[in-house]
Amino acid sequence: MIMQFTGFVRGTRATALPDPLFGLLLEQIQDLAELKVVLRGVWLRNLKKGAFRPVCLQEFLSDPVLLRGLAGGEASPEQQILRGLALAVQHQVFLYCPAGVSQFPAANAHDECFLLNTQEDREALAQQGMKVSADFQPEVKSRASGAEPPAAVRPNIFALYEDNIGTIGPLVAGQLTAVEEEYPAGWIAEAFDIAVARNARNLAYIEAILRRWDAEGKDHGELGRHSPPDNYQKHLKDYQRRWGISADQGA
Repeated sequence: MIMQFTGFVRGTRATALPDPLFGLLLEQIQDLAELKVVLRGVWLRNLKKGAFRPVCLQEFLSDPVLLRGLAGGEASPEQQILRGLALAVQHQVFLYCPAGVSQFPAANAHDECFLLNTQEDREALAQQGMKVSADFQPEVKSRASGAEPPAAVRPNIFALYEDNIGTIGPLVAGQLTAVEEEYPAGWIAEAFDIAVARNARNLAYIEAILRRWDAEGKDHGELGRHSPPDNYQKHLKDYQRRWGISADQGA
């Protein structure tokens, strides 16, 4: 279910978009799936760090915002995402890096990846001899013929936070990056599920779960109903001290 938008709040984080997206490209883009894929792809790219910030195919296919936002049409959301990506490559918004040629540190060698078609990335790719393709043809492989995304593919921590807690500010983005680097993706997803089920929608509680799993073992370290009452407070204080957050400031 898509939540109702109630307006932008003060301090909402903004994502930089290249001006041509509001001019020439906005005229050329006629397909709603392409528009959504481009906007979400730029957002996903901006969450990454480093000289190259590729967004891999499976990140698009497992993105909960795209899957919900493209549901209900004649084609499956996955098929629409693939169509949107093909059009974005055709319109030269994205550069397509086929599987097997990716040399990005953040990408698996078998991943198909997409880069925003900036001059800096084109020049850097040329200098390193990295190959890109001007053509992405998803119909060649039946990667998303109405099937659910692979079970091993999980939403990234930023999507989990955005979907279950709220807006991501600069401070929270740094905290999420640190958590993602420290704990397995499966643990993070389960910790979010527990926090939502217990109506404890804040990053401090989620990190408390992860810290205890890390210290005591996941099968025996969940914050259960009968955990010592001061355990959560201890983790909360550690978390606040780590990030310089006052006691009355939420995560």
